[in-house]
Amino acid sequence: YLKNLNFVTMGKQIHVVRNGNVWKVKQDNCTRSSGVFDHQYQAIERGRQIAMNQGKELTIHAMDGHIREKRSYGPDPFPPRG
Repeated sequence: YLKNLNFVTMGKQIHVVRNGNVWKVKQDNCTRSSGVFDHQYQAIERGRQIAMNQGKELTIHAMDGHIREKRSYGPDPFPPRG
């Protein structure tokens, strides 16, 4: 079952991550960051803009690196019935 979900998340995520004293916006399968910010809220806003424009998922990481929150802006592959 989970193997079938790979198409949903592979290369479809934007990450907000802490790197030293700054926050970065990183995209899957990219070597460079899409932005460097002093505050997490600034990186989240930029990541949200990119995710909305590209129909991707925004993954927000905490200072210790664990996933704090996910926000999806793409089409829902499993929409609710009704």
